[in-house]
Amino acid sequence: MKTSKYFDLGKSQYELDFVDIDPDIDTRLFLDPYFISKCEFPFASDAQGTLRSYFEYLLALLRGDRIKQAKEIFKHLGETNDICLGMSQGKPRGKGMGPKDAEKIFGQLLHSRAIKSGVMEDIEDFRIFVPNVDKDKVSDMTANIVKKHLLAYTQEQCQLLDIPLTANVPSGMFWDSNRKSWENEYTERLVVNGKPILLVPKRVVSFSDKYTPTEYREHFVLSYLQNEHLKLQSSLVLNRKDGTPYVTKNSIREKENIDKAYLAQFTERYPEVFADFKSATLKKYRKIDGGVLDDANVDDVCKYLITKLNSIKRGASTASHYHNIMIGILELLLFPNLSTPKKEVPIHEGRKRIDITFNNSADDGFFSRLPNMNPLLPCPFVFVECKNYTGEIANPELDQMMGRFSTNRGRVGIIVCRSLDNDKLFLQRCSDTLSDGNGLIIPITDTDILSALSDFPSAGVDAFEKILESKYRTIALLT
Repeated sequence: MKTSKYFDLGKSQYELDFVDIDPDIDTRLFLDPYFISKCEFPFASDAQGTLRSYFEYLLALLRGDRIKQAKEIFKHLGETNDICLGMSQGKPRGKGMGPKDAEKIFGQLLHSRAIKSGVMEDIEDFRIFVPNVDKDKVSDMTANIVKKHLLAYTQEQCQLLDIPLTANVPSGMFWDSNRKSWENEYTERLVVNGKPILLVPKRVVSFSDKYTPTEYREHFVLSYLQNEHLKLQSSLVLNRKDGTPYVTKNSIREKENIDKAYLAQFTERYPEVFADFKSATLKKYRKIDGGVLDDANVDDVCKYLITKLNSIKRGASTASHYHNIMIGILELLLFPNLSTPKKEVPIHEGRKRIDITFNNSADDGFFSRLPNMNPLLPCPFVFVECKNYTGEIANPELDQMMGRFSTNRGRVGIIVCRSLDNDKLFLQRCSDTLSDGNGLIIPITDTDILSALSDFPSAGVDAFEKILESKYRTIALLT
């Protein structure tokens, strides 16, 4: 049973920021540290910092011949069943490194040319250069190292969705980048059927099918060697009927044993080829769809949300229901450009709270372009206030939103409300706020939300972002 069903959340995968795992079955997705390193939003940046802290310290110990210490911090990269991602058949049991695997792989590291030569610079390079390490082991290594961040994320999502947590549960070992050591603590944890679970943001998972030794070997190393043999006019050169010379990859494979040790040696000699592989690989990554691997029909999900929104009455008595459904609707409409929603985030030492705060994780689209269109509108976070009012939204609501803004937090917010008595007047108020240098506040009504939900199955994230961009331009032109 998936987490959403177990806790009766009444939400589809499209409405959830995390991968809706079934704790009894591994979901065939992975934590890919190379992909994480290229995601620019707080969770990914923090996780990448911790990964780099661990790996740089491990390399320093190995290259400084502090073998005992290196072995000690390496042994905690064992298998983890907390995230329920990977390749296991049946019940999740992890294919990470058990004690025997860890000892064997550590021994290979000690004799690895990639370590000694310096070509292995990042934790994802384990997969390229170290025998018996593939995406499942790298994913489990990553999960263990960044467990502290996954714990915090899980707690935030449980607070967002009113999922109960269990107190005083061991965290399991996680890497502390300040102490440069593995730590364990008792904390609040999500527990399903007696099993502690970590929720994983769907924004940072991948199929992990791009940064692989096969891709590097087949499309970069062998291609380079083909050209080298042609330049040297080696014995592997053949001629087509028209006289054009060529070299087959098979002939090179027969001549060379291109295993991971060979890849390390090749990379030492031709580092520019590995750099090209890294650069090209990034362009091949695709973000996971908002529905992840769920078989739910997005048309049906959108129709359901339209019906559900229309059924909520206006007023204080249903404000929490409105707030809850808007979290899911905005997750669906804005993923992956906004992610990691948090509810009622305290600011100013707890004196103020923001209804919903999203991380800006956009690589393109409206929230990526906005700070370039107007440098006075930084938006590392985007704030949302939900107003299930029967009356007019006016200056007090604008002042409330402005009170959330700062240079570090951002100066962009959305007020989601049922309707506006006077659209033109409220947009003029938003325009005045913008022209006074107090930030951008965009009003979004039921009409906008229903339109975006209707268009989402065919237009995706553009369905809502076009509405946001149109309103921004209107507000800007009124100044």
